[in-house]
Amino acid sequence: MPIVLKDGPYDFVFFSSDEPEPRHIHVKRERMLAKFRLEPVAVEKNWGFRQHEWNRIERLVIKHRLALIEAWNDYFGTGE
Repeated sequence: MPIVLKDGPYDFVFFSSDEPEPRHIHVKRERMLAKFRLEPVAVEKNWGFRQHEWNRIERLVIKHRLALIEAWNDYFGTGE
């Protein structure tokens, strides 16, 4: 599970089993985890984050979207 980016208390990660799915990122802090699609940015799942924090994370995903897509392409290749 490579950490692609750190922003504040959040780790942005991929799981090696993510490759067959559309581009997305997992964001974790402590025991909480959220999954966001990158194209377009949208939350898919949320495990433990409260709404206000989830909104903040969504803004971070939007802010770093291009870098996250580039990291996905570097890690998995350019295919979805």
